[in-house]
Amino acid sequence: MAKFEEGSRTEETTFPIERVQLGVRMEKRMVKVLKGIAEYHDISLGDLLEGIVLHAFENKTPFSEETLQRIGQLKEVYGMEYGVSASHRFTEGPSRTEEHKIL
Repeated sequence: MAKFEEGSRTEETTFPIERVQLGVRMEKRMVKVLKGIAEYHDISLGDLLEGIVLHAFENKTPFSEETLQRIGQLKEVYGMEYGVSASHRFTEGPSRTEEHKIL
């Protein structure tokens, strides 16, 4: 898959696939940034995530310098004040549902 900005496929071959629905939990601010990038490129969040994963599997970056700058802006807007070094240090507080049970 080409970088998102290029907008053209490097090969014309199609690959029939079957998509499945899955439930995943991710950090809220990160999701907002991802949704912003998907919207910026006029693609679905699922398509964005598939592209990121395929690029990561080949040790390639999925984003141009322009998109990386946009990501920086979105991170600032949504208060995503952490980077890759924080990925193994996330701690999760009580969910809103658990907080309501306590009160």
